Amino acid sequence: MISLAAPVVFAIVAALIVSRQPRNTIGWVLMVPVGLYVVGGPIASYIERLAPSSPEPTVPILLIVWFNSWNWLLLIFPLLFIPLLFPNGRPPTPRWRWVGVTAIAWASLFVLIAALPQQINAGTTPNVVFDNPVGVLGKDTVERLVGVWIVGLLALAVACAVALFVRYRRANETEREQIKWLLYASAVFQLVYVGSFVSGLGGTSSLGGYIWGVFFGLSVITLPAAIGIAILRYRLYDIDLVINRTLVYGLLTAILALVYLGGVATTQAIFRTLTGQEHQPQLVVVISTLVIAALFNPLRRRIQSFIDRRDRRFYRKKYDARKALEVFSAKMRDETDLNALSDDLVGVVREAMQPAHVSLWLRPDLPPRGSEGQEYQEELESISR
Repeated sequence: MISLAAPVVFAIVAALIVSRQPRNTIGWVLMVPVGLYVVGGPIASYIERLAPSSPEPTVPILLIVWFNSWNWLLLIFPLLFIPLLFPNGRPPTPRWRWVGVTAIAWASLFVLIAALPQQINAGTTPNVVFDNPVGVLGKDTVERLVGVWIVGLLALAVACAVALFVRYRRANETEREQIKWLLYASAVFQLVYVGSFVSGLGGTSSLGGYIWGVFFGLSVITLPAAIGIAILRYRLYDIDLVINRTLVYGLLTAILALVYLGGVATTQAIFRTLTGQEHQPQLVVVISTLVIAALFNPLRRRIQSFIDRRDRRFYRKKYDARKALEVFSAKMRDETDLNALSDDLVGVVREAMQPAHVSLWLRPDLPPRGSEGQEYQEELESISR
C-alpha cells in the first residue's frame, strides 16, 4: 500500500503544480518519477519472466534490457534538480545554469556507457545477461568508468545542495519558508534512511523490518507533500510549528524508549542476580509501562520549554517582534498623548512587520448635533471644494 501511495502522491502534487504554475519546472520534474513507475514497473516484470526461458537476444529485448540497466537515473536526477530549481523552477542565479546543463550531460554519459559494454545486464535482474552486438568495452573498463562517473555524480549533488543554500541566503521571507519545507522533508527522509542501516531493520523480514518499511514509505511521501505545500503555499507558515512539534515528540519518544528499555534491562539484571532466573516477572513490564505513562506529560512540558527557549535563537526576528508588541501593549495603557502613541504604533509596525511603507490614518470625530453640526458639514464641504 505504501509503495503504491508514493507514486500517487508524486502524481497528484505534480499535476497540481503543472495545472496552477505551468512555467514552474518543478512540476514537470516531479512527473519523471511518475513516468518511471508507470513504464519501469511493467518492464521489470517482463524481464523477470524472461529470465527462466533465456530467449534469443532480439533487438526489442536488447533495448528493453538496456533501458532497465539505466532507468534508475530517472529517479536520481530529478532529486538533484529539485534543490537546484526549488521553489520557482529556476536556478538561484543565471550562473548556476551550468550545473543543470552538466547534470543532463552527465546522465547522458552514463546512458552511453550502459550502451557500450560487451555484455548487457538487466540491472534489477542480474541473471539476465545478453551479448551486446555493438559492445566495445570490457567489464574492467566499464567498472572504472562507472567509478569515475559516480564521483562526478557526488560532485553534482554537492553543487545542487550549495545552490539551495545560496538561494536561501538571498531569499525573502516567503521563499525561506518554502525552503524550510523542503529541508524538513529531506531531513525526515535522511533520518529514516540512515536509521534503517544503523539499526539493521531495513534488510530484515521481521515485524520490525515491516514497521520500518512503513516509516520509510511515509518518509518518501513526505518529500512530494512538502514540495506541494511549499510551492502552492498551502499552510506555508506552519512549518515552524511542524518543526517544533517534530523536535518535541521526537526527543520525547527517544527518551521514553531509552527509559523503558533501560529500566527493563536493569530490572532484569537485578532479578537475575538475586534469583538466578533468566525470565523476569510480567509485573516488571507492567510497572515500567506505568512509569512511562506517568513521565509522559511532565517530560513533554520540559522538552517543550527547552525547545521554545532554543526557538528564540532560531527565530530571533519573530521573537523580537512579539516582544515589541508586548512592550507597546504595556505602554499603551499609560500613554495619554495621542501624537506620541501614533508615533509608537508606526514604529512598532515597522519593526515587527518590516513593510515597505507605513502610514497611519485616524478617523475624525463624529460631527456634533444641531447648528454646530451644520456648520461642521459646511466646513467639510468647503475644504473638499
